[in-house]
Order: sequence, then structure tokens, then C-alpha cells
Amino acid sequence: MTIKVGDKIPSTTLRHMTADGPKDISTDELFSGKKVVLFAVPGAFTPTCSAKHLPGFVDKAGAIKAKGVDTVACISVNDAFVMDAWGKAQNVGDKVAMIADGNAAFADAIGLPLDASRNGLGKRSQRYAMVVDKGVVTKLYVEKPGAFEVSTAENVLGEL
Repeated sequence: MTIKVGDKIPSTTLRHMTADGPKDISTDELFSGKKVVLFAVPGAFTPTCSAKHLPGFVDKAGAIKAKGVDTVACISVNDAFVMDAWGKAQNVGDKVAMIADGNAAFADAIGLPLDASRNGLGKRSQRYAMVVDKGVVTKLYVEKPGAFEVSTAENVLGEL
């Protein structure tokens, strides 16, 4: 079943890079008591993700946070090392939290996995953005395959 507005974020374990190396971060830790804009990309360093999706959220992070959002986070089915390297390559700094869903556990738990094996990418996540308030999805923007319209930083900012 695909997650929908009004649903609670399921408990899963993700990873992120810290000064001490990759560390686990639970979805409870990421979302509890906070307002979070989470956007998912099919893959780090891929064309649309690198040219448009992540840069849009990096550019609009300040404006999004000014609307009462505590955290802007990017999630992808990549490991924490790749997400860290991609964040550095994109000059993300502390504007966007780079979250690794290395085994697609979160993508599976919310019902938004993507089979990209025909392109040699294996199991990934669909492209989407969501607003999560205290662990509950309040807005959800899932892209149609191959599209990049509803999950843009501009659209999410306009909806906040």
C-alpha cells in the first residue's frame, strides 16, 4: 500500500554521514516533533536529480525553512558515502540533510519503490516530495514515471 496524506511515517532505519562516519538515523528521530520536507530521487549523480531536483531544494531551503519547516531532507537508494559525496559535489552544506536508504527499506515501507533494473540501476525509489508534520504526512507529491513537475522545490514551497 502506498503512503497517503494522513498516514504516519513507518519506523525504519536509514543512514547519514556524520563527522565520525556513517551513522544510523531512525525515521522516528528524523520526523518526531518536527516539520520536515522530504524529497526522494531515483539516484545520486543522475541527470535530473543532479541538474534540477537537488539544486532546487538547495536554492529554496532558506525560503522553505522560513515557512516553519525544521528540516529539508533528500533521500535516495544509495549508501551514505555516495549521498555524502553527492552533497559535497552539489555544495549542499547544511541546507539539505542527505539521507541514505541503501536497501530501499523506506521506499518499500511507504510503498514507493521503483524497479529501474532495465536501466541497470536495480531497485530504487520513485521521485516524490512530502511534507511531514510530527511524523504524519500532510502533503504528498508523487511524480508519474519520467516526470519532474509536482515534486519540485518551487511547487512544494508554493504549497507550504
